[in-house]
Amino acid sequence: MKKIFPLSLARTEQLASQFGTPFYIYDEKAIRANIRKFIKAFSIFPDFTEFFAVKALPNPYILKILASEGCGADCSSLPELILAERAGITGEQVMFTSNNTPEKEFVYANMKGNILNLDDITHIEFVEKACGNLPDYISFRYNPGPLKQSGVNAFIGKPEEAKYGLTREQIFEAYKICKEKGVSRFALHTMVASNELNLDYFVETARILFELARDIKEKVGVSVEMINLGGGLGIPYKLDQKPVDYDYVAKEIRKVYDEIIVPSGLDPVKICWECGRPITGPYGYLVTRAIHEKHIYREYIGVDASMADLMRPGMYGAYHHVTVCGKDEVVDEKGEIIPGANVHIYDIVGSLCENCDKFAVQRPMPKIDKGDLLVIHDAGAHSRAMGFNYNAKLRCKELLLREDGSVMQIRRAETVDDYFATLDFEALRNFS
Repeated sequence: MKKIFPLSLARTEQLASQFGTPFYIYDEKAIRANIRKFIKAFSIFPDFTEFFAVKALPNPYILKILASEGCGADCSSLPELILAERAGITGEQVMFTSNNTPEKEFVYANMKGNILNLDDITHIEFVEKACGNLPDYISFRYNPGPLKQSGVNAFIGKPEEAKYGLTREQIFEAYKICKEKGVSRFALHTMVASNELNLDYFVETARILFELARDIKEKVGVSVEMINLGGGLGIPYKLDQKPVDYDYVAKEIRKVYDEIIVPSGLDPVKICWECGRPITGPYGYLVTRAIHEKHIYREYIGVDASMADLMRPGMYGAYHHVTVCGKDEVVDEKGEIIPGANVHIYDIVGSLCENCDKFAVQRPMPKIDKGDLLVIHDAGAHSRAMGFNYNAKLRCKELLLREDGSVMQIRRAETVDDYFATLDFEALRNFS
């Protein structure tokens, strides 16, 4: 799969001159086209909502774009709730899925009419005490644990080692308690994957939830009105990977819906996702400039971005494809070296005092010269959002490529003053 950057060398140089490097840039036109395709695929259900995972790309401009396309927001903290609200996503268009949640965050989400997705059975009493009463609409997060159904363990790994969600036994008890306390509306949720490209995995996840919803109705007398399949749909970071076929996933899940939900008397049930990565991930890019080269035991290219801007490669060993603006690729669409190409093997590195601060390791590339602009692809999710300030590094700016070809800044770069903003230097004068 060939990776395409939507801007020419001349245009990228112009942006680099205007805004400085490094910077993230997001392609609005591509994001809109993708979310429309996503929603269309799952429109085969009686009702459908994509609660975009704010954690993936917490920028209100992006959230406002997605809201205009019909998306809600999945939030996991008070600041994320506020971001969604300021982008115009309110009420039950917001699902608050958090864990080990502070009291004030439950209170805020409840006050705003957001859907509380509780992570533990003890949170029933916690929320009731914090808010004065339980909301009329409650969701619970299910942890399937060591299931023995055919094929499932291979998909979900070991959820019994995860800190999230309620056990099967606790799920029934939780709905029973809430029903007795007067709660009348219910949802069911799980999240047991991350960056998964095995499409049948999600069909099996749906089956688990649909069967559980049926059993909850039979044992507790509670009919869930919404089933949230979570997130975890992956993207093809590597050149030899294929994107998720939304239509296939939707149609196969619909078959399971018709097999389980319809005969159980639960139809119609609203089906939801809380995806982040597949919605914006392929349509964000980190642009950085080569500022140093080093020739020791390996060939190194030093860039002006660092792991503080994009931690995934250094933290997880994650692959991000890297191209050089204005220079031809030396690998084909399968990632194999093109015969006759002028290949150089580089480690592409940042300036952190950590040897894992590398965007690419022993990567075949065209010859890179100081001053070249490099593009790190598939950086539209879990990238700028995971930035940090180790070594007092300042996180870079974010730009938006509009549908008409214009570019606007949607987050400025951090400054030294930002870094020092939480310190009291006046008090320091009298400190001894």
